[in-house]
Amino acid sequence: MSRMTDYQSQIDAGLEQAFATYGFAEPNIETLRKATGVSLRTLYKYVPSRQEMILRALEYRHHRYMAHVFAETTQPDGMSLEGIVDRVDQWMKAEATHGCLFHAAVASAPQDEKLRALLDRHKAEMAQRTAEVSGLQGHEGEISIIIEGLMQSWPLRGPEAVTAAKTLCAILLQVNRPSSGSENS
Repeated sequence: MSRMTDYQSQIDAGLEQAFATYGFAEPNIETLRKATGVSLRTLYKYVPSRQEMILRALEYRHHRYMAHVFAETTQPDGMSLEGIVDRVDQWMKAEATHGCLFHAAVASAPQDEKLRALLDRHKAEMAQRTAEVSGLQGHEGEISIIIEGLMQSWPLRGPEAVTAAKTLCAILLQVNRPSSGSENS
């Protein structure tokens, strides 16, 4: 890995952690600089504005989230929808106890088109990838509602939210299970 890539990863990881810890309004530039472990000059060399810092932090988080949720989906049989819910639950416990960082970012700057586009892309990729690995292509909307509902209710409901999401997964799977037997004409 090159020194430039090392700095980029270090900066992105530090920014993600700072925004996850302090939110998007609170941390001043010195707090962000300390979180990255680089000089102010180096920080601005790699990330020239606060908006860019937020976007880079969220992009970094997106990649970590997707890697966590879909870590073992190279198997030919994919992954169950309930297994994905379990991975999202693990993520929430470890990384997002206060809720979705993407939604928090958009809430802090609702007119920011770039933030909204990043949120939309993150959520669409999550739903699409979940549909692919669970064999539910064409049901990205339903999957999105289940996963988003889980993430939004998890900070208040925890295990109850996971149980409810799994119930909805079972209903989605049951409704979309091919019927067995033939119909009479």
